[in-house]
Amino acid sequence: MEGTVEHRTLAVDGVRSPVLVAGPPAREGVRADEAVVFVHGNNAGARWDRLLTPVAGFARVIAPEMPGFGAADKPAQWPYTVAAYAAHLDAILRQLGVERAHLVAHDFGGPWALAWAVDHLDSVASITLINTPVTINHFAAKLWRTPVVAETLSRMGNPAVARWLLARRDPGLPAGAVDTIAEHMFARGTPQAVAKLYRSTGPNALAPYVDRLADYRGDVLVVWGADDRYVPLAQTDDYRRIFRSCAVQSVPGAGHWPWLEQPELVAGLVTAFLRPRLGGVR
Repeated sequence: MEGTVEHRTLAVDGVRSPVLVAGPPAREGVRADEAVVFVHGNNAGARWDRLLTPVAGFARVIAPEMPGFGAADKPAQWPYTVAAYAAHLDAILRQLGVERAHLVAHDFGGPWALAWAVDHLDSVASITLINTPVTINHFAAKLWRTPVVAETLSRMGNPAVARWLLARRDPGLPAGAVDTIAEHMFARGTPQAVAKLYRSTGPNALAPYVDRLADYRGDVLVVWGADDRYVPLAQTDDYRRIFRSCAVQSVPGAGHWPWLEQPELVAGLVTAFLRPRLGGVR
């Protein structure tokens, strides 16, 4: 990866998040307050490397691990609501001096990032959404919302079972990605955080924000693994209705993690979208 790579730990009200900050060397014409911000969803195990590395060749990138996931703190009393994640993201961006953000979000990271965006529309330079749900009501979500059932799954589940399920529902995932996602799913504290998140959000994840998102005048790219077994491709039609300027790129043969399944194709789509929209990049 060209330029600097820094691993930091930032705290928001005592809750710590590891944050990767990377990008090219500072040069004339590049805004120091501008960054591409990667927001993971219900699994920090789906690493951004295959997408983040090419973007970091021409832009400052920031990728936090959010509370409840990965190596971030997982306090039992944290709210685990979309609004709480948006506030956590806001504090991280303020600590890093980001005033112009290009959001790149996946899965539940979409609602978190978009909830932040509606209160900071003037700071949102562009939005890229990757298999990001408008409605979250798939089978796994229903299980997580069901009392007793979710707690039982947390106790009885393990990475081996998760690997088996992932390999069948997302056959295009590389073996290494399957392993890391499965391990993160059952990291201590994560199942409890996931259950609280799904219960606090309900099926209509974006409903509270749709009206204000319609005021966003910037460009939006929606990239979607067409064979997603959790969030169907048909939800891209909702984004076309929500945003004034929205381009949709489906990735045939890919599932819920298209940048891991077809990294060169997805990286090409995302970098082509971002380059002309970054200040100082030609």
